[in-house]
Amino acid sequence: MTHPLEEHANLLSRRALFQNASLGLGGIALASMLAEDGRGAPTESRPSSGIVPHFAPRAKNVIFLHMVGAPSHLDLFEYKPQLQQYDGQDCPDEYLEGQRFAFLRGHPKLLGTQFKFRPHGESGVMFSELLPHLSQHADDLAVIKTLHSEHFNHAPAQLFFQTGFQRFGRPTLGSWVNYGLGSENHDLPGFVVLITGSVAGAGNSLWGCGFLPTVYQGIEFRSKGDPVLFLSNPEGMSGADRKRIVDNINRLNAYQFQDVGDPEIHTRISQYELAYRMQSAVPELMDIQHEPAHVHAMYGTKPGQVSFANNCLLARRMVERGVRFVQLFDQGWDHHGGVFKSLPNKCKQVDQPIAALLTDLKQRGLLDETLVIWGAEFGRTPLMQGDRASVGRDHHKDAFSIWMAGGGVRGGFTFGETDDLGYFPTRDPVHVNDFHATVLHLLGLDHERLTYKFQGRDFRLTDVAGKVVHPLIA
Repeated sequence: MTHPLEEHANLLSRRALFQNASLGLGGIALASMLAEDGRGAPTESRPSSGIVPHFAPRAKNVIFLHMVGAPSHLDLFEYKPQLQQYDGQDCPDEYLEGQRFAFLRGHPKLLGTQFKFRPHGESGVMFSELLPHLSQHADDLAVIKTLHSEHFNHAPAQLFFQTGFQRFGRPTLGSWVNYGLGSENHDLPGFVVLITGSVAGAGNSLWGCGFLPTVYQGIEFRSKGDPVLFLSNPEGMSGADRKRIVDNINRLNAYQFQDVGDPEIHTRISQYELAYRMQSAVPELMDIQHEPAHVHAMYGTKPGQVSFANNCLLARRMVERGVRFVQLFDQGWDHHGGVFKSLPNKCKQVDQPIAALLTDLKQRGLLDETLVIWGAEFGRTPLMQGDRASVGRDHHKDAFSIWMAGGGVRGGFTFGETDDLGYFPTRDPVHVNDFHATVLHLLGLDHERLTYKFQGRDFRLTDVAGKVVHPLIA
């Protein structure tokens, strides 16, 4: 006796399957990266963490702005008058003992900044003149002055900043959040990635899911062509044709699940379904040309172009539609030379869009529930690299600045202090594990309880470390 599912599967000939192999394989490539939170679909169709928020969240969504290459915090947020006073003099020996650098050799000299600083807002948070738009949001930001990492080379430091581990194979912060909370939109993934410039040194592992099921990894959306690879139907294939193929593939998957009982098959079914629904949802999401003229003017966007400004506007549109975690990578901040010429140019590209993003979120009532994070894998040394004509700054892991806004964060606040040269923390150091624990806490997740069993033990984002930085929370 023929099984009913076999009868239906036989309607889809082998020839049709092979003729549409590009659709099927493309669909798998797309679908293997997609996730939903199960709303409007059977709960068993999505591998669930079994986790709901451990306590009332302060934030529902995250927009994480990673400046790839690491901006000089000493020229943006951390003004040090004594560093200015001793500019050009030899660095004191005690700062060099036991230190390792990526490129500096010998006995380097101290390097002050060429940019003016002044306090902003009622809070008096210090900003460089390179950030005139962002400084208008001084009272919305919590600036951490003492973040520190364990790595001073880009790829391992980028991995550490995003995954809490310096080698490949661990889930990123966005994947952990997607695993714990999922997406609020039935038709969009929970974790989306937007990139300007080249991909960072650590590659797509910066939005990978590591040992978590692939359903939780980030999906790269592109600003030109198909927003997601293989999203469009092949030439000559209608939406109804693709839906019929997806339905038949899922029926075959359901039959296979009955046979082998592998829960990943249910994951595959939900991925195909979401991939099909995204064909309608994603093009509308990515089409910014219908935004009002004043919005484009505020962000400095140019529809049809790939730019950081466009990606900031897209990030607002995504969280507005329920995407849980939006990751923006902007490349070009690795200033070993020409820092005083190159840094102003990069700041002009991001200052206005980031300020516009904060303004836009606030005007729409979304900033209170959206956590915006700005940072990089490490900072820059107060030491001179190269000669005066082409001076730059080397990598610095021991103390650097990041900021957060919205999502339950205490605005108009600076946390931590560094020494007179901005070299080491002197009060309230914040480890990357502490930063991760705090972000999860703002989302209602206990970093010690958000775990996944792999190779015989429970893993977590913060591994065996991390503590919530409660003073940062409003």
